[in-house]
Amino acid sequence: MALDQITMTKVSDRVLHQDLGEMVLNFGPQHPSTHGVINFIVHADGEVMKRAIPEVGYLHRAIEKIGEMVTYNGFMPYTDRVDYLAAMFANEGYAIAVEKLANLQVPPRAQYLRAISCELNRIASHLVSVGTMAMDIGAVTPFPYALRERESINDLIEALCGARLTYNYHRIGGVAFDMPDDWIPLCRKWLDHFDKVLDEWDRLISRNEIFIQRLAGMATIPAAMAIDYGLVGPNLRGSGVDFDLRRDHPYGAYPDLKFEVPVGKAYAGERAGGRVGDCFDRFYCRVLECRQSVSIVRQAIDKLPPGEFMAKVPKKIRPEAWSEAQSRIEAARGEMAYYVVSDGGERPYRVRARTGSYLAMGIIEELSQGLMIADLVALIASLDVVAPEIDR
Repeated sequence: MALDQITMTKVSDRVLHQDLGEMVLNFGPQHPSTHGVINFIVHADGEVMKRAIPEVGYLHRAIEKIGEMVTYNGFMPYTDRVDYLAAMFANEGYAIAVEKLANLQVPPRAQYLRAISCELNRIASHLVSVGTMAMDIGAVTPFPYALRERESINDLIEALCGARLTYNYHRIGGVAFDMPDDWIPLCRKWLDHFDKVLDEWDRLISRNEIFIQRLAGMATIPAAMAIDYGLVGPNLRGSGVDFDLRRDHPYGAYPDLKFEVPVGKAYAGERAGGRVGDCFDRFYCRVLECRQSVSIVRQAIDKLPPGEFMAKVPKKIRPEAWSEAQSRIEAARGEMAYYVVSDGGERPYRVRARTGSYLAMGIIEELSQGLMIADLVALIASLDVVAPEIDR
């Protein structure tokens, strides 16, 4: 490299060599399109990225360590903070792990209430994902549309448990409250309304030619690559991998419920340059999953069994010493797993959570190579990462 292409700056006793053709930028951690306090170290040649390296840790709260310092029941409110956009799943995953440890049988009604609340929460989470993705790229109008429907879901969930974000609804052995008497008619009315909203959403944004061309063929993740990087949920299915824990390793009420699993099919179309596993496929898989969640909620309401909504749980849960249990559930961002170890006391010896957003961060550096800086926004949005799931 010629000397005029290099700057040499003495800092203390070190000499730094910097290629003048490369810029190093901080994309975050306050950038609104990083979807939380996440930073990306971007190495770019003009507008073209050589790589974007995720820099996490800004939201670390030692939640897993807290799980080892409080009682089994006492940790349940903290699980809401693992993913504040889809807290029902974080509740359920931990509850299932402890129920396995303590050999607790959850009543059928509670299993159905869990499925109903989780699928409503899945829709609410996906609405934030697809709404912010459209806004990040420049379409402002769809985001208020998505938030409007999310607020309606929050009204329903608030009637169930009294909260709109960190729900603390699922408990070890069941759920905190039964369904109010007038809740089912309100839910059915909203489901009928939301079917029409999804059609409107497709007309507004999913079939918008500008939106499609912006995302078609961008940051394509082949199926083998998605598996190698451990992607889960819509990010995995968007690459054409047909896998869903609710169907393939069913738990709770899901063995009794029928639904389809949307997978990427180059939905953007050949004319726009769409490819299986591109940004648009990941976006549209979430839209299609909202339709399936509507169907699941309807089925669960129709089949809702009578009976108790909470098992008889000891006041002090003390599983057998050095027993261990793992749970796996299909959360909004894919597989969420909990690993819990007991030492025979009232507090877990070890709590470990595995989340989809943390896994998705690992693929960004490779995908970013050769993309424009502006495309990093679309890539991050298509993976639907959320900061608390990354750091915990």
